[in-house]
Amino acid sequence: MELRQKPIRKGTIMENTVLFNEYYRNWIDVYKQGAVREVTLNKYHMTSLWVDRLAPDMKICDLNRLTYQRLINAYAELHERQTTMDFHHQLKGAILDAVDEGYLDKDPTRKVIIKGRQPRPKKEKYLNQFQLQTLITSLKLESEISWEWFILLVAKTGMRFSEALALTPQDFDFRKQTVSVSKTWDYKGKGGFLPTKNKSSVRKIPLDWQVSIQFAQLLKDLPSDQPIFVRKKVYNSTVNHVLGRYCRRSQLPVITIHGLRHTHASLLLFAGVSIASVARRLGHSSMTTTQKTYLHIIQELENKDIDLIMRSLSSLNQ
Repeated sequence: MELRQKPIRKGTIMENTVLFNEYYRNWIDVYKQGAVREVTLNKYHMTSLWVDRLAPDMKICDLNRLTYQRLINAYAELHERQTTMDFHHQLKGAILDAVDEGYLDKDPTRKVIIKGRQPRPKKEKYLNQFQLQTLITSLKLESEISWEWFILLVAKTGMRFSEALALTPQDFDFRKQTVSVSKTWDYKGKGGFLPTKNKSSVRKIPLDWQVSIQFAQLLKDLPSDQPIFVRKKVYNSTVNHVLGRYCRRSQLPVITIHGLRHTHASLLLFAGVSIASVARRLGHSSMTTTQKTYLHIIQELENKDIDLIMRSLSSLNQ
């Protein structure tokens, strides 16, 4: 699609009548289609739908700091601040390209103010060590693969939901007591293997001896290259329902499978495992991600360290 309808000279009024969202959809097709994961591509398309809803008649030439701020404000009235920030970032890439291509004289996103609704109260994201032990003890673990085994494995490894779904028997090295994460399962789409979230997500996770023995027995007769837990279309809600049922039976806070990943990381941090080691085990791209995600726990640990330091110093007398 040819977007430039007339040459644009600096200082002249833009006469381009192309709708901004038409330009944005074309930008997605050219720069994002085939370059990002399908789940990310869907987020860009969702952003396009919101622009259609909030500013259906906005043309490229209409974009300036005021009109862009109004668009962001309209989105922020319906969404939390972080979601609004994501919306802004997905639009900004296309707008900066429009500036580079000469469709806009200035960057209308400069100094934008990000607003948003108050975040909803967060549900309990993780269990403490006693609660996790209660959950694991309550699991009905039988001689064949089930969602109960899936729950146990995520609790013991901290894997992402899609990573655990993609596991095959050949990913386990029972001699070295490790499991390799090298792919994910496309549970949101048509199924099949996909690459990991990032390069850091490719990793080997050490297993405790008990889990190694249990899974060695479970997997011995299964096809080596086929996913262990996938038999048909898998929904995140299905597994969360199983986990929720066990939580309620044991009178525990109801968490999700992703909450088990938080639980795993939290217990490691409270046990004194370094942030660097936790980041590697979780497959985070950097320690910054780990620090941001578990800031509240790190702060609690720092408070404990301060108490320990003061007690140690107070014991030093002249």
